Amino acid sequence: MDLADKLKNMPTRPGVYLHKNAKGKIIYIGKAKNLRNRVRQYFQSKKHKDYKTKQLMSRIADFEFIVVDNEVEALVLEANLVKKHKPRYNVFLKDDKQYPHLKITNEEFPKAVVTRKLLKDGAKYYGPFLPANLVRKTLNLINRTFQLRTCTIEIDGSLQRPCLEYHLKRCLGPCVKSLCTEEEYREAVSDAILLMDGKNKELATELEERMWHFSEKENFEIAAKYRDLSKTVLALEGNQKMATTPDRDVDIFGFYKKGNSLALQLFTMREGKIVGRREFFWEDLDEKDFDVSEFLGDVLSQYYSTDYVPLEINVPEDFAERKLLAKALTERRGRKVRIHVPKIGKKRRMIELLETNAKIAYEQRFRVLKPKMEKVLAELQETLELARFPEVIDSFDISNIQGSENVAGIVSYENGKPNRSEYRRYKIKTVEGQDDFASMNEAVFRRYRRKLEEKKDLPDLIFIDGGKGQLSAAGAAMADLDLEAIPLVGLVKPPRKHNEISHLLVFGREQEPVQFDPTSPMFRLVQEIRDETHRVAIQYHRKRREMRDFSSELEAIPGVGPTRRRRLLKTFGSIERIAQTSINDLKPVVGNTTAHEIHSHFEKQRKLAEKAEKKDGGK
Repeated sequence: MDLADKLKNMPTRPGVYLHKNAKGKIIYIGKAKNLRNRVRQYFQSKKHKDYKTKQLMSRIADFEFIVVDNEVEALVLEANLVKKHKPRYNVFLKDDKQYPHLKITNEEFPKAVVTRKLLKDGAKYYGPFLPANLVRKTLNLINRTFQLRTCTIEIDGSLQRPCLEYHLKRCLGPCVKSLCTEEEYREAVSDAILLMDGKNKELATELEERMWHFSEKENFEIAAKYRDLSKTVLALEGNQKMATTPDRDVDIFGFYKKGNSLALQLFTMREGKIVGRREFFWEDLDEKDFDVSEFLGDVLSQYYSTDYVPLEINVPEDFAERKLLAKALTERRGRKVRIHVPKIGKKRRMIELLETNAKIAYEQRFRVLKPKMEKVLAELQETLELARFPEVIDSFDISNIQGSENVAGIVSYENGKPNRSEYRRYKIKTVEGQDDFASMNEAVFRRYRRKLEEKKDLPDLIFIDGGKGQLSAAGAAMADLDLEAIPLVGLVKPPRKHNEISHLLVFGREQEPVQFDPTSPMFRLVQEIRDETHRVAIQYHRKRREMRDFSSELEAIPGVGPTRRRRLLKTFGSIERIAQTSINDLKPVVGNTTAHEIHSHFEKQRKLAEKAEKKDGGK
């Protein structure tokens, strides 16, 4: 079924849609009150005004959708799917940390553990704990007071002797049948749950009753234990901070944006005090078409899809789905959740305070780092004895397997950061077989001949992934272009270690290898550039190899020439997907006759494979 047929048959119900590129990778996830109307809008080009949507549309090759019962379910599902798949064109939180909770597990012999994930597994969860170190103190208190087990072994009472935790009085020892019965252990778990529920007085009364019970039986040792427990529980009541006070349970957001970068701050208030702060940063936002309403809606939906939901959330600006999100969070929390946009008063002043903090965080993140990188590059200049500051660095790497699909990867760094618009990938044209030196010569020559022809700026420094041979080949290419003034540096790896640089070679001074501290920031930058170059080269080599395999597989099918092979590759992405595609889905791409030929070809292959499998199985 092609896209036009899919659009016609889409339901008008609420749901989530997933746009995919030619390789089947999810590139955007959205929600809709009416799936058919919303998805159709993407294919009506006259309605696309912003740059991001135009870029997205140019890459959509397919889409899927999931129908739900209402908008709230669509909102929740969208947030969860975005967190899982991290599509390129969605705004998503890169910091996925959550506040810690205490969990009483759902087992025959439960234990208390710290967790940052809330699952529907029948366990009891308490928190969030703010500040975070409070959860460790609470867990330590439970272990000392109620002596729940901390081990991960299966408890069946068959062990002959307990571990050290029992002797330290931090475990009741249910692993040894004679030390603790199942009833005694369940009693300790119930006591811990009462404490976590904040029912200190009820628990203290119950402990006191047990004290008198054992005292009357003249079992004074156990009676003393319950007496001490009762005193501990009562002492905790006055300063217990495990559960938040619902009336003062507030999260506040503020942000600062400049250019395509943004810093977001979250302050967590409990009982009227700021007890937690979190920071999030984005560096690749669309500067021209940034929509604060869409941004806030996406961020809050994702953040509260898994984290603790407060009763009140204050945000700096309104967003389109504020009421819908409040409804979804209310259902999740089980109590009314309000999302406010304060305009005046204390709450507005608090947001202004967050915006000030966000601006400071922005400065520290995006501007304070700049002088540090200048220092790193200055160290590189000094170490390599360069005449010019290495503001722009190009790097080359060659990739092939025994000379096949010979390619070059080229990356460019500007002020210590990747400049992807200057990345290039070359298919080596003049070299047959495995000759890395000649391949490097061609790649370097082609790169800078083109730069000279287009009168574009040249780099201040060039890295060559390899030793003397590759360095000499690159030097010869630069000499042919009269560019000997640009320094060349070889990144040399020790034998059998493909990912670590052992030393550097400066062209013209190869007899003086440059050693350096592998823990220094300068080395980390050089290693990062080398790894990025290697990644680009390997990625392109694999793509060329896949295209070669793709072409050779399809060459045997009548009617599939170079043009149709390219069209099939762009539409389906791989041989595996073509082999599984129906005739109806192939027709719009290659026509009726060729679609039948392709389908017949792969059907024969499947039958041959099944015969071979049966034959092997019979043996």
